[in-house]
Amino acid sequence: MLTIKENARETIRGGSPDRFVNQYSYLGLVRDPIGVYAGCDLQPGETGTNGWGVKVTYPKNTPGQFPLCEGEDKLLKDITKWREIIKPCPTKFTEEQWLPYIEAAARIDRREYFVTASVYNGVLEKLHYFMGMEDTMINFYEEPEEMHALIDFIADWEIAAAEEIVSHLHPDALFHHDDWGSQRTSFLSPEMFEEFIEPAYKRIYGFWKENGVEIIIHHSDSYIANLIPSMIRMGIDVIQGPVYENNIPEILKEYGGRITVMAGLDNGKYDMEDWSREKIRNGLKELFAAAGTRYLIPCLTMGGPGSTYPGVYETVTEEIDALSKEYF
Repeated sequence: MLTIKENARETIRGGSPDRFVNQYSYLGLVRDPIGVYAGCDLQPGETGTNGWGVKVTYPKNTPGQFPLCEGEDKLLKDITKWREIIKPCPTKFTEEQWLPYIEAAARIDRREYFVTASVYNGVLEKLHYFMGMEDTMINFYEEPEEMHALIDFIADWEIAAAEEIVSHLHPDALFHHDDWGSQRTSFLSPEMFEEFIEPAYKRIYGFWKENGVEIIIHHSDSYIANLIPSMIRMGIDVIQGPVYENNIPEILKEYGGRITVMAGLDNGKYDMEDWSREKIRNGLKELFAAAGTRYLIPCLTMGGPGSTYPGVYETVTEEIDALSKEYF
């Protein structure tokens, strides 16, 4: 029997796995002081301010936090003033501040799991956190030079942070958040995405891979099917969270072998107040019947090991384990 890590590698690399990779089970997720400072640790129902100065809220019964970018809550009201307004979060912390994160990484059995660094609010998310979605979209058209400059600034910060994380935690994998679309379409056309976003991630993900990271898992619980060629060029190994509208069977048919899909059960359909084990089991069976089992990690689309409603994530895990016995 393969270890959890070996089985995941066989799945992602097109080998011979002996069971399904079960959701996030192969990732030993670790945090770091840079991300903790830059983020905002909220509980459902709370509002606060993250390390960049963005006001964020965590509504109850939702999968995560959202920026407040209207009126006076908007941090960056004029893209041409970003150099005056946007100040980088610190990337340098003392060894004492790093110690609890180093100890957490050391407790993970690297024979069984990928020690996995985690980065939240990637390049596009930071843009709309800073200035709101409407201004972000308009500025791609009206202020492209400023947008290129701000994106380069964000990428430089991410690489500076990655350098510290790699040197302290020595991760095997990276789990990186950046939502790139709505349920039905990407926010940017493939051409605009290739111009603005792809170069930044080639630099960012290139740095991680040049420094010992084997697997890049990118989270975007949205429509991203039209962006997959860019994602492959960026160096993404696993796309986590793509929703039903992407047509996962078609993605795997066309791109299987170059990218792995980690999804299949949309939280908006299965992580509901009226959820049931039967519905989850049937959803998984429908997924495998349509998409097969290669280059596929069955998982909820939520960007982390959990669910909005208690018991959903655990039940999905149990059903995947049970179905492994049927399909392998």
